Amino acid sequence: MQWEVVIGLENHVQLTTESKIFSGSPIKYGAEANTQASPVDLALPGVLPVMNKQAVDRAIRFGLAVGATVAPHSVFARKNYFYPDSPKGYQISQFEDPVVIGGALTFGYEKDGEFVTKTVNLTRAHLEEDAGKSLHEDYAGMSGIDLNRAGTPLLEIVSEPEIRSAAEAVAYAKALHSLVMWLGVCDGNMQEGSFRCDVNVSVRPVGQKEFGTRCEIKNLNSFRFIEEAVHVEVRRQIELIEDGGKVVQATRLYDPDRKETREMRSKEDAQDYRYFPDPDLPPLVISQAWIDTVKASMPELPAAMRARFISEYALPEYDALVLTQSKAMATYFVAVVDKAGKENAKAAANWLMGDVSSTLNREGVDLDDAPVSAAQLAAMLKRIADGTISNKAAKEVFAGMWEAKSNDEHLVDAIIDAKGLKQISDSGALEAIVDEVLAANAKSVEQYRAGKEAAINALIGQAMKASKGKANPAQLTELLKAKLAG
Repeated sequence: MQWEVVIGLENHVQLTTESKIFSGSPIKYGAEANTQASPVDLALPGVLPVMNKQAVDRAIRFGLAVGATVAPHSVFARKNYFYPDSPKGYQISQFEDPVVIGGALTFGYEKDGEFVTKTVNLTRAHLEEDAGKSLHEDYAGMSGIDLNRAGTPLLEIVSEPEIRSAAEAVAYAKALHSLVMWLGVCDGNMQEGSFRCDVNVSVRPVGQKEFGTRCEIKNLNSFRFIEEAVHVEVRRQIELIEDGGKVVQATRLYDPDRKETREMRSKEDAQDYRYFPDPDLPPLVISQAWIDTVKASMPELPAAMRARFISEYALPEYDALVLTQSKAMATYFVAVVDKAGKENAKAAANWLMGDVSSTLNREGVDLDDAPVSAAQLAAMLKRIADGTISNKAAKEVFAGMWEAKSNDEHLVDAIIDAKGLKQISDSGALEAIVDEVLAANAKSVEQYRAGKEAAINALIGQAMKASKGKANPAQLTELLKAKLAG
């Protein structure tokens, strides 16, 4: 039987506020346990929550970025459940009336050797508080509770079940991760839990309209784990159904060591949480003036920047998509083009997507910390464009700049001179080399003049060898053709 995979994602995005969502407690990762929990976070009798305006600002910013409706009136609810790291016995969240409704996210990814784009619609995004953390490792036979995270502001972003593969799920998660960092609403640190992902997975026979029974895989904190967990869960569900069993709706945990998902608990439905409006918090009212103020402070969005790169710099859609996958890459590219000129925009894109990215990955360095500045890369591109160095020599120049770790904008010329990388562009010097090669390769000359055009490649190769790779290839080829035609 042919199966179709159906996936929806729920992402918990920790907001970049200075304090918690309903109290003035600080948010600092790695602080000593229970040193950042106020009476409000501890749910002591008589305390009242107060909404953090910064959290709302960030929710509005996200809603505008994805083309969603920012609700003028939304309501906080109590999601009732008991767990030791939730001191209230409930979580303050939003249910029927979320702050952000709808929206969509467009992203690109590789599929069957081609770069494709896809748009996934969003159901909602709502504000809520995080729970604390249970500590199991340091206590023999017991567990400790750290409530530092209790009350940390989260924006939970829920997609429609429109994703159809593990690759799409990862591409969507990466695009969302990039966007919230681009907007400055989240620092994106997955290791610290700032960006967490729950993946809902089901399968159905191809052609069937009804969804299959879904299972939710909780708290995936890396893109690799998202991909692995989806593959494992899809295989588990298909094998279970084909063996005559039934998928049971449940919350599951992914074990990366055993490459398996394990059931944590049967999946609750909304009625199990007994949602009701929180009596301690008034409805959240967002005026159009507030939305307009947030809108005025927003950076240029990736979609607008992609369109600008295509129209202003004549970049292909693929290049524009890749360059705007992170704000750091887009900003660096613009800085390079500002220095090198629009005529070098395509070359700048090629270098950023090629040698620069591969070097960053190999060295484990973020672009913001790259030792080669945008001004230095621009200076190198100018030297390629004016014929001072070849593309091959430029790779040596780039490696030299990376190793030098200097801010000197004249470093490019210094490396070219020190390594003797200047191309021979002098017509007299090139003519002497060409004459020597033609005299020594009579057979190739004869073949070319007899109509075998590929024979010129051997002559070019000999000429480049004679010049020790320093001849300007374009000038050399032009001169060879002229001599051979004479």
